[in-house]
Amino acid sequence: MDLPSYISGYADGEGCFNVSFCRRASMRTGWDVRPSFSVSQNGDRQEVLELMLDYFGCGTLRPDRSDNTIKFEVRAIANLVGKVVPHFEAYPLISAKRRDFEAFAVVCRLIAAGSHLSRDGLQEIVGQATMMNSSGRRKFTADQILEVQDLKVIVSASSNGGKT
Repeated sequence: MDLPSYISGYADGEGCFNVSFCRRASMRTGWDVRPSFSVSQNGDRQEVLELMLDYFGCGTLRPDRSDNTIKFEVRAIANLVGKVVPHFEAYPLISAKRRDFEAFAVVCRLIAAGSHLSRDGLQEIVGQATMMNSSGRRKFTADQILEVQDLKVIVSASSNGGKT
């Protein structure tokens, strides 16, 4: 069996590349940026998720009470950049989900480089994230994220020497 190709095909149908934003006053930009890769499956097919856990060598399995499934999820940026992104670049998705992955890969690399800690970097990340999962719900719009970030920069400008 060609396990890497099987995993890409499975993720193409059942996986999700996501970037969420959580207000966090302690963060320099006022936002915690959280990328994740996940695959959900009914409990009676959990062995596929266990294969992914073993294959990637990272992530977690947990129950998802919102839909009574089991979820394999990778959230650590080092694992996303070092294991998940390279896998899907070597074994690409073939559906429209490939565009989501490509934006996700850019976001992960920007975060790994620390770009999420600057105004310009956050703007680029928000721009990439809003191109992803167009049919999904978003808790915050791009404008809402960037408005709060603008306020944070103004409020903290005198305390950080005017740096953003």
